[in-house]
Amino acid sequence: MSLTTTSDPDALALPSIDRPSRGRAVKNAIATVVMWTAFLIAVIPLVWVLWTVISKGYDLLLQPEWWTHSQQGITIRHEGGGAYHAIIGTLLQALVCALISVPIGILTAIYLVEYGRGRFARLVSFMVDILTGVPSIVAALFVYAVWVTTFGFDRVGFAVSLALVLLMIPVIVRSTEEMLKLVPNELREASYALGVPTWKTIMRVVLPTAFTGIVTGVLLGLARVMGETAPLLILGPYAKSINTNLFGGFQAALPTMIYQDRTESLAPAVARTWAAALTLIIVVLLLNLAGRLLARRFRVRT
Repeated sequence: MSLTTTSDPDALALPSIDRPSRGRAVKNAIATVVMWTAFLIAVIPLVWVLWTVISKGYDLLLQPEWWTHSQQGITIRHEGGGAYHAIIGTLLQALVCALISVPIGILTAIYLVEYGRGRFARLVSFMVDILTGVPSIVAALFVYAVWVTTFGFDRVGFAVSLALVLLMIPVIVRSTEEMLKLVPNELREASYALGVPTWKTIMRVVLPTAFTGIVTGVLLGLARVMGETAPLLILGPYAKSINTNLFGGFQAALPTMIYQDRTESLAPAVARTWAAALTLIIVVLLLNLAGRLLARRFRVRT
């Protein structure tokens, strides 16, 4: 039996890879143009808003008094005063809201991903979906009906935090749920194969792996609730003095400071409105940067 050989070099050459057709190149170019156009359409309003707020509000922020004084004794016709009282109120209300929302939200997400089966899990997921779509004014009215009407308590900063909890929990639940789902099942199976119980696997393997995403979800929730106005107007009326007591007296916050001054057309009030808006943006930005640094510091390295 003989083997047939050939001396034709084209017969031994590897099959060539066809170049992309002209139609594919045109479609790729069109898709690229559409993508960049959509990106610019989304960015232009954002840049416009930031530029407007910064250009109209930076003057007062350059004054040390803005960060160290309140508006007590300052009328709408006079310049001066600061936002210290509103910054303190915003941070305290957001802190209490986070202390309540974060454990509930994370534990709920853990239950839905790691344990949730059957009707009760579907009911919990359905209720989270409902909370996601609840307007802030509805949450504020619900807390008012329970806190003020039913129990007879006063309108205070803690009641505002309770209303913000209803708005923050669904954001944390959904973001944490998605981050937990991204953790590879191989990590869980390896831990179970070593005889590690489920709760310890969650604490030592799943949560550290998803820590960065969980922190991002918490920051998204904080960014949403810190700019809400309806709960503040209904449950925590504005005060020009500094009040660090969440259970007594009216308490200022940056959103209500913006609302209070925007109702006047006088130049000092308008200037304080823009300055308070820029201050709120800076506070949220600093919290996001701090969260990013924390997540990077404690993230699991592979």
